Amino acid sequence: MYNLFGIVGGFRVQDFFDILIIATLIYVVLIWFKDTASRFVFAGISLLGVVYIFARLFHLYLTSLVLQGFFTILLIALVVIFQEDIRRFFERLATWGALRKARKGEGERRLPVDVDVLVESAADLAARKIGAIIVLQGRDPLERHLKGGYDLNGRLSQPLIASIFDPHSIGHDGAAIIDDNKVIKFGCHLPLSLDTSKFGKFGLRHTAAIGLSERSDVLCIVISEERGTISVVQDGRLSIAWKPSDLSSIIMDYYEKEQRIGGNKIRANWWRKNTMEKAIAVMLAFGLWFAFGYQKESVQRDFAVPIEYRNISPEWEIEENRHREVTVTLTGPDQAFDLLDPSILKVSVPLANLIEGRQEISLSGDMLRVPSNLSLVRIKPDTIRLTAYRFHPFSAPIHVNTSGELPKGCEFKGMSTSPVSIPVYATKGFIKRRSSLETEKIDLSQVNETMTFDVRIIVPPEVRMRSNQSQWVKVTIYVNKKRT
Repeated sequence: MYNLFGIVGGFRVQDFFDILIIATLIYVVLIWFKDTASRFVFAGISLLGVVYIFARLFHLYLTSLVLQGFFTILLIALVVIFQEDIRRFFERLATWGALRKARKGEGERRLPVDVDVLVESAADLAARKIGAIIVLQGRDPLERHLKGGYDLNGRLSQPLIASIFDPHSIGHDGAAIIDDNKVIKFGCHLPLSLDTSKFGKFGLRHTAAIGLSERSDVLCIVISEERGTISVVQDGRLSIAWKPSDLSSIIMDYYEKEQRIGGNKIRANWWRKNTMEKAIAVMLAFGLWFAFGYQKESVQRDFAVPIEYRNISPEWEIEENRHREVTVTLTGPDQAFDLLDPSILKVSVPLANLIEGRQEISLSGDMLRVPSNLSLVRIKPDTIRLTAYRFHPFSAPIHVNTSGELPKGCEFKGMSTSPVSIPVYATKGFIKRRSSLETEKIDLSQVNETMTFDVRIIVPPEVRMRSNQSQWVKVTIYVNKKRT
């Protein structure tokens, strides 16, 4: 009882939204796989998941270890097993927003197809024992499932359907695709059923209709040329419409299920539908939260965190202290540490109020950004020592370095630089010594006449060049040749 009160007392608003989001995801997955051929595989994997949750709750270490390794390998297998279902899910997710927007913009709700025309056309073809497949497209895209066919985009009518499936028509052996009261394609070849056991029970048209309905949310109307019956295929299941009124009801129910009409009624009935799946989703989400998300006792962990300096004015130079990182101790639940990326932790030290010379800076909690579900215990060491040098404007003279001697027969007359000095920023010590900026060495042994060189300036640590200042100077060495 004490533990129960502890759970209720520690329950946060964030935990509620955690459970709500996960429960919604589980519910969507349950509904998605409810009528698919892979639902038994999914049920077996879910059972193993429940066992794993209980193993974590009751500290069954061996079971947890074995199942954890199994789920790591299973992740790849799931992509292979459910590749068709995963593809359908993302296709529907991509088109759901556009369809919702289109339905919202409709003023008066109407059926996407003329049901009377469909029923009369199917009854006429059945009476004449003319084989046909009529596909009513739902929300799922069909392009990748269809092979061949001809684009038409013609308004749905009984003469059009009769001409398409006329035995002398070029596309009478294929399927007609209907969407938004238009025959958008005809003569299309459909994929066969994934269940090979159905190949002997039904004809090729029926098997193809079952195959397409297993891969998408279509409703297929199949007319048998042998028996003259009208069959309806949806979600991989086939039923016979014995009367035209039965076919009309099935089409109406299909569009209501696809939420393309009667939106208010569907929203009202949503709470009463799939009650079992909703309950399972909530229980699983709560179990997952308790196993992985429930924040129990707090623990402490240490992290080596680097120090970074900010708000440094360009006129300051910082001499690094021996502490380039500090040890930060955080406290919080294990789950919070599992979600923490240690690389984002940095102690950010503001240096806007520097003083020149050696100084100590205290490290405080506001210099470290810590996630809201963790707390800072201490920073060790809590102070850092550094030395700051301020740079001042200075016109530094140029001193040219040379090496070697002029060739025989050459006499040194003088040397000039352009410019003679350059404006820089330098420390007080550099300015006080009246130091000059040295250049790279010029080899005099290569100078046999008056020559001008572009020479790079060597910048010492106590000096900073201005942003637009060049590091090169021109040096002219004047030479006279001796008379022999």
